[in-house]
Amino acid sequence: MRDDPCRGRNDPDFPDAQDDESGDRAHDAESTFEPEGDLVATYGVKLLRSDLLELEEHSDSCTEAGFGQWCADKVAGGRRLAVDLFAGAGGLSLGMVRAGWTVAASVDSNSFALKTHRANFPGVALAKDLAVPADRRSLIAMLQRAEIDLIAGGPPCQPFSRAGRSKIRSLVAAGTRPEHDERKELWQAYLEVVLRVRPRAVLMENVPDMALGDDFHVVRTIVDRLERVGYRTQLSLVDAWRYGVPQHRKRLIVLARRDSDHFDWPEPTSDVTLHEAIHDLPRLRETTGAREMSYTATAHLSEFAKLMRQDAESDRLWDHMTRPVRDDDREIFGMMTSRTLYAQIAPELRRYKTGTFDDKYKRLDWGERSRSITAHIAKDGYWYIHPEEARTLTVREAARIQTFPDWFRFAGSRSHAFQQIGNAVPPLLGQAAATALRPLPSRPKRRINQWRLMQNRLTAWAESHRLGRFWCLLPGDQLGPVTAAVVTLLDPAPAELRTFNPVLAQIAARDRITDSALAAFRAQSVRTGAIRSLEALRDVQDGPVVLDEPENLPAVLEMKPAQTALLRLLAGDDLLLVTQPVMRVAARVLGTASDRVNTLTDGRVDLARLVGGGADAPLRMAAIRLIGQLHCAPTEPLCTQCPLRPRCAYGQGSKPASLLF
Repeated sequence: MRDDPCRGRNDPDFPDAQDDESGDRAHDAESTFEPEGDLVATYGVKLLRSDLLELEEHSDSCTEAGFGQWCADKVAGGRRLAVDLFAGAGGLSLGMVRAGWTVAASVDSNSFALKTHRANFPGVALAKDLAVPADRRSLIAMLQRAEIDLIAGGPPCQPFSRAGRSKIRSLVAAGTRPEHDERKELWQAYLEVVLRVRPRAVLMENVPDMALGDDFHVVRTIVDRLERVGYRTQLSLVDAWRYGVPQHRKRLIVLARRDSDHFDWPEPTSDVTLHEAIHDLPRLRETTGAREMSYTATAHLSEFAKLMRQDAESDRLWDHMTRPVRDDDREIFGMMTSRTLYAQIAPELRRYKTGTFDDKYKRLDWGERSRSITAHIAKDGYWYIHPEEARTLTVREAARIQTFPDWFRFAGSRSHAFQQIGNAVPPLLGQAAATALRPLPSRPKRRINQWRLMQNRLTAWAESHRLGRFWCLLPGDQLGPVTAAVVTLLDPAPAELRTFNPVLAQIAARDRITDSALAAFRAQSVRTGAIRSLEALRDVQDGPVVLDEPENLPAVLEMKPAQTALLRLLAGDDLLLVTQPVMRVAARVLGTASDRVNTLTDGRVDLARLVGGGADAPLRMAAIRLIGQLHCAPTEPLCTQCPLRPRCAYGQGSKPASLLF
């Protein structure tokens, strides 16, 4: 659930960043402390350190030892229990509560986030590192003593780079790394907890970059593992603003359940502007606000503001405090509108290179949504300049934009609060996702998993064609590193294989290019550039690049990115090949327009759904590429010959009622 990890204190891109108690751009100023009560500091103070907010634990908290009985009592009272792993301050926890669950346990390693969670939620909040086997085992043992209905969380998923996977395989083969390392990546730890506890429902959330960065390898692996033990799953890229979150924010959501294959999300709500979100909060004028101040509701309070004020003290407001601003920056703020770019600021006022920082400062607009609130706000609030006043957002304003209600408090300093808010899942988004996992009034009969059927069909089709004319376009043992590289450099169309196959078979027999093979390709009028690359491959085929480190072949042969991707696919690497024919196949099967709109986001989600995960994923990916070349033409596709036609929306002439990942 780590949305945008704060940069290091000495990061050269943020030369003014201070420790987590400092004010914005205040490194060269005098230090002082914030007055208590309703007294506030003025902008004459350049560095302002906030107090540390200590919060009491929730009155219905429990201990790890008493967890089993506490849960039994809740279940006896008709409660559904949820667990939040990597919980942070509890944005996802609050969403689950609003959707009808009781959060029985949460896990995090950040001390201030744990204090925040313990104050705002019942149950037990545990300081554990789930990458550590002992911590993982103790948590699983505790959860197995209770009837857990839902496990949720946003594991910090560092994408597996393809080079990283190759390196791990080589270390295992060399005996310098165990095949099964008990200290796991956090997404693996999350998955192990889920598979051992086996709740009815699972919710996983993360930023889209986590998936896009490694061709959805991690996500497809998670989904494949869940489905193999009986879960039905759904993968979505969700715009948070569709569920009442007043900011531009897209999240990756994986849902899974064992009791049904229905995922009924609530209807999207009306768009919420920044004016509706925070305009009722008091103006600070020439101050930095305070921990506590009086609040008077405006005459025309928006529905969003009414929701945020529910259960808050009617005349009090908490944590409406921001950092001080340098005088020169305050002058700049006064000249800016929401359309002003940093490069448009007068040169004598700029302190950063415009080529590096094109959006260093960003003033928000009352009539629009906010830019996405991330953990970066803990170090630098200048991406979030108030729409009207010459200052950055307050803790309470940032919390509102993330949809934390006004009664929700954050332990620690002002910067600790900003970090917790920026790392959080917006509670209203969490509520929408959790709503799709509610138990159904009557348990409908589960349908056959359409995605499994389609993936099995793709695998069988590819395996049969690997024995025939298209053997060299599908990964498998028949393609050694040299042969795969030759096919990549030639990139033959299916119709050309009748000519190329005899020579390719000769190369595959020894996984070597011979002079006679090169002569045959020249006689077949292979383009000059490809011949030169084949000659370069011949010259290195007996060296360590091919024999020991074939992943370095693309660099040695100066392959273009598209060639590199194809080579790795033919070598059996698990990746998504994003080409127009491939995206067309995925969009037509699903009945979407993702091959024409949002190809690199929604289009890749569609492709990930179709390819799936597991050992045969590379074979299915290559099969989809081949189907795009053979059957799924832009016009007049040969649907009758396509193996996907029985499950294809386009081939059937209509959209599918429901397809499950």
